[in-house]
Amino acid sequence: MKISEIKEILKASVITGDDQLDKTVIAGGSADLMDDVLSAIAKNGLLLTGLTTEHVIRTAQVAGVAAVVFVRGKKPDEQIVNLAKSHNLPLLLTRYSLFVASGRLYMNGLRGLDGSW
Repeated sequence: MKISEIKEILKASVITGDDQLDKTVIAGGSADLMDDVLSAIAKNGLLLTGLTTEHVIRTAQVAGVAAVVFVRGKKPDEQIVNLAKSHNLPLLLTRYSLFVASGRLYMNGLRGLDGSW
């Protein structure tokens, strides 16, 4: 699924990475514990989270995440956005909850990750 499709499904705004909307995401995962991300998400996966910390960006970078979606309308501060830009990591923002956002993506064909990728 392309990031542009994710944007539409989640009625999301793009915080950074407008130039990467054609990038393909292989699957998705939702987590607020970044240790869970490291154990379960695959390279080129999508991360949905309610956390807006530097740790999210650093974990996404280590895991090779294709894009991060912040849920519940939580907007990261400028320092976090700049860090994501420096790593060329697209950030999106949706008003949906973590549960609803995950469900909407699943209903539209994006499958989850179980750590076996």
